[in-house]
Amino acid sequence: MRIILLGAPGAGKGTQCKRIAAQYGLQHLSSGDILRAERAACTELGTKAQSYMDSGELVPDEVMVEIMTDAIKKAPIAGFILDGFPRTINQAVELDRALTENQLEIDTVLNLNIDDHLVATRITGRRSCPRCGAVYNIENLKPKVDGICDKDGTELIQRSDDKPEVVANRLKTYHQQTEPMVDYYRNNSMVYDIDSNKNADKVSAIIFEKLDALVKTQSYKI
Repeated sequence: MRIILLGAPGAGKGTQCKRIAAQYGLQHLSSGDILRAERAACTELGTKAQSYMDSGELVPDEVMVEIMTDAIKKAPIAGFILDGFPRTINQAVELDRALTENQLEIDTVLNLNIDDHLVATRITGRRSCPRCGAVYNIENLKPKVDGICDKDGTELIQRSDDKPEVVANRLKTYHQQTEPMVDYYRNNSMVYDIDSNKNADKVSAIIFEKLDALVKTQSYKI
C-alpha cells in the first residue's frame, strides 16, 4: 500500500503513521525525520531547509520534492506511508509525476481533522530528546523523571518550532497552503476524513477499520 497522511501540525500524524506502518508492514517516511537527518549530516539540502523549519515556514517545494522522491524510490515493495509530504498542491503534482515515472500510484489519503486550539495545546506542551528523538508532552505523556528522557537520560528540550509564536505561524501556513491540497486529492475520490480530536487509540481504530476494508477490496497481500 502507498498512503498519504494529511493533517495540521499536532494532529497526531507521527503517532498514527508509526502505528499504520507497524500494522501493515509499511515504511514510515516522515518528512520531518528525513529533513532532520539531512541537517544532522550537514548536507546541502539540509542546510537549505534549516532556516525554514526553525521559523515554522514550509521548506521550498523543489527541496522537499528532491528529498522525498529519493526516499520513496528506496522504499520496500510492501509500500510506504508519507508523513508531512506533500504539503502544497505543487508538491502533490510533482509527487504524482515521480510516482507515474516509476509505475506507482497513491492508494489512499487519510486526512486528520483537528481543532486549532487543541493543536496549540498539544504542540506547545511537547518536549523532545535531542539525542534519540523521543517525544513527550508535559500534560499527557510525561517522562518518568521531569525533564529527562526515559530512554537515555538526556535533558529534554522544547524544539524551536514548538514554541507558541511559531505554532501560530505553522497553523496559518497550513490553512493557507496545505489545507487546499485536500481538495486536490478529494477530486480523485481518494480521501478518508478522520476525526483526530479523539484520543490516539480511538483514531487508530477508525483508521485500521478503513484500511482493512481497503486491503480486502483491493486484495492486497500485506
